[in-house]
Amino acid sequence: MSGDDDALADVTVIVCASCRDETGSDGHPRAGELLAEDTRRAASGENIRIRSVECLGNCKRRLSAAILRDGCWSYVFGDLTATSGADLVTGAKLFATSTDGLIPWRGRPDCLKRGLVARIPPLDLLKDQI
Repeated sequence: MSGDDDALADVTVIVCASCRDETGSDGHPRAGELLAEDTRRAASGENIRIRSVECLGNCKRRLSAAILRDGCWSYVFGDLTATSGADLVTGAKLFATSTDGLIPWRGRPDCLKRGLVARIPPLDLLKDQI
C-alpha cells in the first residue's frame, strides 16, 4: 500500500441516503441513495471508505454528505446532486493528502465550496481547551 493509499484509508465519506432531490419527491430510490451509489462508483479502486446513514439532519440543504478524517476537522456539505460522487471523492483525496488537517480551498470542487454547511473540530482539539 502506498503512502497515498494509507492516507486515503483515514478518510470516510458519509452520504445521507434518505435525502430527497430538489422536488422533494418521496420516490425510491431516494436521491441520497443515488448519490451514495455514485460516490461508491467514483471511489471504486480507491482506498476511501464510503458509508450511508439514514439522516444527517440537513434537510433544508437537500442532498448532504460529510467527509471525515481521523484526528482532523470534519466537513458537512449540502446542496449536492445525485451525481456529486466524483466531487466528494476529489474532496476526500485532497483531505487525505492535506498536511494541516483541512480540506484545501484550492482544487476543491465548486459544490464543496458553495455547499459547505459546517466544519467540525476534532474532539482532541476541544479537550486541549478544557
